[in-house]
Amino acid sequence: MAKNKSIDIKAKKNDQPLVSIITPVYNGEVFIADTINRICEQTYKKWEWIIIDDASTDKTVKIVKKTKEKLTENKKLVGDIQVIELKENGGQAKARNIGVDMAKGDYLCFLDADDAWDCDKISRQVDFMKKNNCAFSYHSYEFANEKCKPSGKKVIAEKTLNYRQALKDNMISTITVMFDLGKIRRDLIRMPDLKYVEDTATWWRILRNGYTAYGIPDLFAYYRRMPKTSSSNKLRTQKPLWNLYRNVEKLSFFDSAYCLFWKNIHAVLRRI
Repeated sequence: MAKNKSIDIKAKKNDQPLVSIITPVYNGEVFIADTINRICEQTYKKWEWIIIDDASTDKTVKIVKKTKEKLTENKKLVGDIQVIELKENGGQAKARNIGVDMAKGDYLCFLDADDAWDCDKISRQVDFMKKNNCAFSYHSYEFANEKCKPSGKKVIAEKTLNYRQALKDNMISTITVMFDLGKIRRDLIRMPDLKYVEDTATWWRILRNGYTAYGIPDLFAYYRRMPKTSSSNKLRTQKPLWNLYRNVEKLSFFDSAYCLFWKNIHAVLRRI
């Protein structure tokens, strides 16, 4: 007797661990529909996606709901999309933390509203996490333009990354991380309210608590870099980064200067 393929697919999906995707968005009407469609093309089908709208003043929420409705009608929505509408803008850290607290998944990852994943990202990273029995993983990514066309400039993940290494070269991008919620506490993943460096502060705190970040060399993500923003973004993070080294990580003046110097050198080399 021939097997019922629909039953086989459903059984396989039910055997998979649930993956929670957290996306904060503020005035993301330009890219959010494309991001949603790309997630629905993931080969991994057992996911929940928590989109936290941070009091957008544009049509972001309307587009999200309309895109979700269209995907549902066309039977292309295989995961669960939840939209949380905040009444007041509180910043990315607060929005992400709401998602972290709500997440029901076995694994958790972040995706910014204007970036993109390869269709095999979740499947390949979950397999990697299982195989290596790790709590924290990240992968390589490539810079892209506003149309998500790859630029050729890539950040290749190291095999492992510890706390001291990350202080000098934090190559971990938010859109590349995945956590096993059975192995790492949520309070370590919740981001501090530190503008521009909340994600970096989180990775350092996790690594400082004895975890190792395991890197996947494959490119699974595309980081959109808008024209005329990269240089200003780097300049405005210098003071928050210095504060992070000195007042959060409690490094000495000379150790902070040394780490910040090398972090900037590595950042510049990636853009050449």
